[in-house]
Amino acid sequence: MSITATEQRLKIGEVATISGLSVKTIRYYEDIGLLSPNVLRAESGYRLFEPKVLERLAFIKRAQSLGLSLTDVKAILTVHDHGMLPCEAVKQHLLQKVEQLNQEIAALLQQRSHLEQVLASWNETPTATSDRIICPNLQ
Repeated sequence: MSITATEQRLKIGEVATISGLSVKTIRYYEDIGLLSPNVLRAESGYRLFEPKVLERLAFIKRAQSLGLSLTDVKAILTVHDHGMLPCEAVKQHLLQKVEQLNQEIAALLQQRSHLEQVLASWNETPTATSDRIICPNLQ
């Protein structure tokens, strides 16, 4: 869709400055479909953004700060773009993220316990019984 120069749109550099995101990131977000329908092309081919893209970018940044992936964000924005409030979808993604974090914490705690066991039996002056053994404490 082509627009006239008299309509108020933001250039990508302006969007980058206001949002605090890099031009490269904004281009990437557009390429993967996170910014439509807020991006138009001028007759010259330049990207022109509706001012409401700034709220969308702020939402993306906030969602990512909570650990949501861009795939999650895209799913949420799709609900929004169909005219519905995506709050239930956001909640489900956040609940999944909490469960994922709980699993990662459990795995890290198990790994820490294993490392503590290795260190508890550490021999400060090990002797190698073979030249193929790199560190007897870990073999």
